[in-house]
Amino acid sequence: MSNQDLEARRNNAVARAISFSSTFVAQRAENAEVWDVEGNRYIDFCGGIGCQNVGHRNPRVVAAIKDQLDQLTHTCFQVTPYKSYIELAERLNALLPGDFAKKSLFFSAGGEAVENAIKIARYYTRRPAMITFTNGYHGRSYMGMALSARMVPFKEGFGPFPGEIYRLPFPDDFHNVTLDDTKRAFETLFRSDCPPDQIAAMFFEPVQGEGGYNIATLEFLEYLRALCDEHGIVLVADEIQTGMGRTGKMFAMEHYDINPDLTCIGKSIGGGLPISGVVGKADIIDVVPPGGLGGTFGGNPMACAAALAVLDEIEQEHLLHRGLEMGAQIDTRLRKMAERNSLHCIGDVRVLGCMNAIEIVTDRDSREPDGDLTARIVTKALNNGLILLTAGPARNVIRLLVPLTASPEIIHSGLDILQASLEEALA
Repeated sequence: MSNQDLEARRNNAVARAISFSSTFVAQRAENAEVWDVEGNRYIDFCGGIGCQNVGHRNPRVVAAIKDQLDQLTHTCFQVTPYKSYIELAERLNALLPGDFAKKSLFFSAGGEAVENAIKIARYYTRRPAMITFTNGYHGRSYMGMALSARMVPFKEGFGPFPGEIYRLPFPDDFHNVTLDDTKRAFETLFRSDCPPDQIAAMFFEPVQGEGGYNIATLEFLEYLRALCDEHGIVLVADEIQTGMGRTGKMFAMEHYDINPDLTCIGKSIGGGLPISGVVGKADIIDVVPPGGLGGTFGGNPMACAAALAVLDEIEQEHLLHRGLEMGAQIDTRLRKMAERNSLHCIGDVRVLGCMNAIEIVTDRDSREPDGDLTARIVTKALNNGLILLTAGPARNVIRLLVPLTASPEIIHSGLDILQASLEEALA
């Protein structure tokens, strides 16, 4: 069996809309490595788009899934509850910072978590409008697309989108967007289009994933928290990519010591299995009456068992501390690359914990994004055995989502490939 044979079969059988970035078909994976059907080995700095913080086939997670498989695979929690769902809610409620009572509920994908956070916020406030931010990403459902900023290919041709959604500037020093710009936009919104007493929720990412790894400032989040408190607006943190230790904290918001009202989780919480959720203030979540929220497969017992094992792995293997060390190791290496005259295309280096990225530009003075060069770098890296992801409106940001369980040697080798690929693409 070859990659080429399977590619031909995929083209004949799988919908064209399901895009792909790799030129190979995966056969197996272990921790931070993937092997294709021809036996070629790759270092994985993608992690299934941030879903493998504890690594592919983590032994603790695999054991939990096998144990659950021997008991039951699905009953629907709303029909016949089971212990793993309850235990996971208890664990997450205890882990979420904040001096208030908490509750949790679970779904299958990150987009569902966002959708249900919207439903909770609207029910709680009895208001229609939502605020979101430039370069944000919140999923591919219709409300998720409406909240998200990227038109092509996520939104083009799929309109019309739900109304009463207002997009405001996300402060971004590298691209000369200031907090004052954001404040003026809020003032204009409240004065011209939507008064604050009609806004149900504000959705933001502490670090914008698809948007280019733009990191929120403390001042920005303090401003949002104060604004929401003043006007009775629900503050929702989308931590689907930033959560579960990715930034060296269980939740990225712990870096800021600011508590959102609701937090959306997903991706790495399942250790490779599909599960997402909303965790937050019990007095907000519990306004929705029984039966108002749910889903057939939400909080599937296999996924809940995997999620509990993920939390055990993070705690027992000290992955939060390890993630901070890894992030610093990667950041140091990326900054050394950026200092090289031969790598003048690196315009910016970003890091929060182990959430690392570089922005590729045509010129450091103009900071003009170079998406074409970025695509060549990623292609060169894949040919050299390293899986990477792009991000940003111009797809000119290379983001690194290294498993927190990766060895220093694997990280070093992957960064060697990245540097060589940068040099090859510039040659």
